[in-house]
Amino acid sequence: MAVALLLLSVVLIILLTTRLQVHPFIALFLVAVLYGVLTGMPLATIVKSVNEGFGETLGKIGLIIIFGVIIGAFLENSGGAYALAEKVLRVVGQKRVTAAMGIIGYFVSIPVYADSGFLLVAPLNRSLSKKAGISLAGPAVALGLGLTATHTLVPPTPGPIAAAGILNADLGLVMLLGLPISALALAVGIWYATAYAAKTYIDPNPQTTDKEIKLLLKDAPGALKSSVPVLVPILLIVAKSSAQNFDHFFHPQATALISFLGEPVVALCIGAFLSLILPKKLKPEMLSAQGWVGNALRDAASVILITGAGGIFGKILQNSGIAATLGESLAGINLSIWLPFLLAAAIKTAQGSSTVALITTASILLPMMPSLGFVSEMEKAMVVIAIGAGSAVVSHANDSFFWVVTQMSGMKVKTGYRLYTTGTFVLGTSAAFFLYLSYLLFN
Repeated sequence: MAVALLLLSVVLIILLTTRLQVHPFIALFLVAVLYGVLTGMPLATIVKSVNEGFGETLGKIGLIIIFGVIIGAFLENSGGAYALAEKVLRVVGQKRVTAAMGIIGYFVSIPVYADSGFLLVAPLNRSLSKKAGISLAGPAVALGLGLTATHTLVPPTPGPIAAAGILNADLGLVMLLGLPISALALAVGIWYATAYAAKTYIDPNPQTTDKEIKLLLKDAPGALKSSVPVLVPILLIVAKSSAQNFDHFFHPQATALISFLGEPVVALCIGAFLSLILPKKLKPEMLSAQGWVGNALRDAASVILITGAGGIFGKILQNSGIAATLGESLAGINLSIWLPFLLAAAIKTAQGSSTVALITTASILLPMMPSLGFVSEMEKAMVVIAIGAGSAVVSHANDSFFWVVTQMSGMKVKTGYRLYTTGTFVLGTSAAFFLYLSYLLFN
């Protein structure tokens, strides 16, 4: 019953946003509350889920979105994004923009949360696509899949680390398996983005003409200077991860300072201040309600509201117990290494969060590991990777990252399901297939 209602909810969200043109925030909010009522959740729990889902989601990424769009506004309006794009295009070539974005996302998401990574790289993605004269759809999907690949499969991202800890798996083996399998899966994802997603045209920047870009480039900062507001936050977040994992090399006060500066909100705030160096001359009106910052915040408002509503939907699904229901249904089926994958995929699809899917699936499997035959260190590491692959399948309306990718790329909800949601299915199942081949080799 709960699974049928989930499928009905997804169909209803698509119908409301595409056929009836209802704003995604309203559609998500109404469908989330309706799902809670129809599944028999207590009304007090529904209200609590609404407040927690909206607050927790925006507490994590609300300010990150705001600082990210401010960085993007200064990169775009100063011409810095286009100067950077020209430099990158000379290196990768105009025909390889989609692959380049997938690879950039793959490396960025190892230390940086996928949401933060997408917002940081989105201005470069738009400008590269505009300069290359291609649709934004292919590079945007590739970037999202690149970020997802390492977010779900490669430590030190929290989900894989947590799953490895719960299952007592060797973290080194998890990394050794996760890196090649995620890279192979991403190669399939990039092929999908190039061969299929790129065929749907999305204008990279409908507000800026080629003539305006040429005028911007005249006073644009150099590529190196333009990269500073993006690279510094990434380096700070990487430094935080390094300091926490190798704290014995650092003084405790140094670790505390690096951890503070590397917190994504603080790092992106620093990036936003650094973006002020990009204009040839910084003018007060750029920071006004009608200037670059004001326009950026107006653009961010819709993304923030929709992302928060996605959090509401996800939290209501979590509190409805659908993850536990799916877990109990699948846990009794012995499917070898495919069982952890299918269990994680079901939980991810049901409630939206990859990290929750990783942790929940690992917790369900822990007491079953000996009876399933997963006892060696290599087998435990493979189970973690299988769970990670499943936690990428599939990203849709209850996943905040789905809304970041679609809204920041100008995709309609229906297009997002067709391009990005399908892409996460391709990525996750490819990772599971490559893992299964490895499993056969070791057994």
